[in-house]
Amino acid sequence: MGTPLAPRRRETGPRAHVTPNCAAAVQIARVLPDLPLDKVFDYLIPEHMAAEVRLGSMVRVALQGRRIGGWVVGLAETASTDRPLQPLAKVTGCGPPADVVSLARWAAWRWAGRPAQLLGTASPPHAVRALPTVPASTPATPPPVEALAEGITVMRIPPAGDVLSVVLAAAHRGDALVLAPSHSAASYLAARLRLEGHAVALVPQEWARAAAGGCVAVGARAGAWAPRPKLGAVIVVDEGDEAYQSERAPTWNGRDVAVERARRAGVPCVLTSPCPSLEALGYGPLVVPSRTDERGGWPIVEVVDRRREPPGSGLYSSRLVTLARSATPDARLVCVLNRKGRARLLACAACREVVRCEPCGAAVDGVDGGLRCRRCGTTRPAICLACGGTRLATLRVGVTRAREELEALANLPVAEISADTAAGPPPEGVPVLVGTEAVLHRVAGAGAVAFLDFDQELLAPRYRAGETALAMLARAARLAGGRSAGGRILLQTRLPGHEVIDAAVHADPSRLAVVEAARRAALRFPPETAVAVISGQAAAAFVATLPGRDGLELLGPANARWLLRAADHRTLCDALAAAPRPPGRLRIEVDPLRA
Repeated sequence: MGTPLAPRRRETGPRAHVTPNCAAAVQIARVLPDLPLDKVFDYLIPEHMAAEVRLGSMVRVALQGRRIGGWVVGLAETASTDRPLQPLAKVTGCGPPADVVSLARWAAWRWAGRPAQLLGTASPPHAVRALPTVPASTPATPPPVEALAEGITVMRIPPAGDVLSVVLAAAHRGDALVLAPSHSAASYLAARLRLEGHAVALVPQEWARAAAGGCVAVGARAGAWAPRPKLGAVIVVDEGDEAYQSERAPTWNGRDVAVERARRAGVPCVLTSPCPSLEALGYGPLVVPSRTDERGGWPIVEVVDRRREPPGSGLYSSRLVTLARSATPDARLVCVLNRKGRARLLACAACREVVRCEPCGAAVDGVDGGLRCRRCGTTRPAICLACGGTRLATLRVGVTRAREELEALANLPVAEISADTAAGPPPEGVPVLVGTEAVLHRVAGAGAVAFLDFDQELLAPRYRAGETALAMLARAARLAGGRSAGGRILLQTRLPGHEVIDAAVHADPSRLAVVEAARRAALRFPPETAVAVISGQAAAAFVATLPGRDGLELLGPANARWLLRAADHRTLCDALAAAPRPPGRLRIEVDPLRA
């Protein structure tokens, strides 16, 4: 994971208009202002504020003629300069504790950001002047028989499985930290813990309660920074969910922040997922359920092979139409058709095989009479590798038209759900729903889930396409339920032998992990390497200043973006930190999800 940067050179604050006559023992607060810079300024701590100022406190200071907020990131008895100092203007309230301040410095190095950006995420949403009194503990349920293993453990829990037993084991260790991929999932876990008799702080809303201790802190991505006086254990539910990674730079990942935090505190950390990511598998040993339990926790996966159908023959197999006609409002059919980016697929007009990139297996685009892979950039002639045909047909998809056609075929009401439709649950009394991936997050349950064109997920131009596709199937499996509950997933595909489909059919995610690890190692994709995407107005000037050293590879530009690749995160992040940042807009995405 690497080590944080050495402390940057401290700089003193502006000259004071009046220099207090203070003894040498007067304490100095070293303040990091909430500005896009890394400079730390020294300020005097007035005597009447001394009891309130501690490492991490949120304060207001005078800087360049105006008052701004900031954090106390250091305390000293003497200033680092002979220049006169100004006093702190105000103590706003409690801020991130000392361990989180240190963690923010590490994360700023790890994701090429600024500590102030991360300290802002770690701070309470409203000013907290004092922490609440911790109520007397009430007896909770007896501790679980199985204790958490020391160190970092990856636990594979099938979609229909329950993580509550793992969360309860953490809760019995004291000030546990539990992360869920969404606020709704965090709220649900918090409610279940309260029913079990545990005190819970749902962060960030109940930041002060979490800081007081004596409870379990539960939250989504930002919960990784929740204050924990005596951290006892860390649990990350569905660790591979993309919601854990910030889309804004710095692109920090809540899972990795939580893992680093557990390492520093020396407490157990458990990462759970139906299909653990390769990054998680590199953290620690994998614990898997019995084959009986795992197969029972996945629904039946039915595959409709559409290779014999000509391109442009439509989205609906006879099996799908039959499934739609049998749907009821109590046992809905949920149809998924992801149209993000209006992706296109090419198929051979002769043998009807989907045209794929030979090295990485992704979809390809037609470019200047040839074919180009959107994932790894490989180019080749416009020829089908299966039969040698040269006539290629384009397959197009669209969720709105899909709804109209399915409504006519099934002769039943069909509702459309996507990120563009109104928030909230789908309309009641509608037996069939069609939508993008958003529909999987807006429905509580389903009789069956059908993927109308699963190849669009399998061949997406992202190196994590396989993992993302299997994670989407796991999400659908939770809606449909396990085999014992009659759960069913229908996959329409022209790639029935793909490793993602093989893993889902056999309820064995390791079938994908083995193939995916070998592919990424051959192509030097993460986690085999560490990568960062650099873009923005100042990107060209920035990459020109990157230090030349062994283990660094700069690719690009492509679409005004550069890809920086290194053997590991230490080499990558040290190089990014050492390069001076030119003026202008600059975006650095470490561990990009869409590369």
